[in-house]
Amino acid sequence: MVRIQVIAVGKTKEPFYRDGVAEYARRLTGMAEFLITEVADERLPDNAGSAEQARILEKEGSRILSHIRPQDLCIVLDVGGKQMTSEAFARYINDAILEGNSRIACVIGGSLGIAPEVRSRADLLLSFGLMTFPHQMARLILAEQVYRAAMINAGRQYHR
Repeated sequence: MVRIQVIAVGKTKEPFYRDGVAEYARRLTGMAEFLITEVADERLPDNAGSAEQARILEKEGSRILSHIRPQDLCIVLDVGGKQMTSEAFARYINDAILEGNSRIACVIGGSLGIAPEVRSRADLLLSFGLMTFPHQMARLILAEQVYRAAMINAGRQYHR
């Protein structure tokens, strides 16, 4: 069974986001193991300069990378990444599984974005579009899209 691990910077504070992600994780039971790994975020001081921001990104990036194995397929959410339809994302996931990838790591960065080291580790930079979403909402959208991909790949009705 495929294991999909979302590695996200910071904690989900609002219960409705947690509940939504938990619902999609429950729906994926039997199709995929879906879990969330939260890594600590760094406090961003007011008026932080570029050197301080780079230090914060590096620390958060190290925490993220510590959860990604060399054999993991790594999908990083990035505003400059590739935009895909749900069907194309489902094909990407299905092809990855058929190629023998049983562990997929999906990364959601913090308020400053993604460290260059994490970006360079990515097998796919993925964008949900040009709009900005709260990082907690991105988790929920990602969980729904993973579930939708599983349903598309299984030929089930949810997607229609």
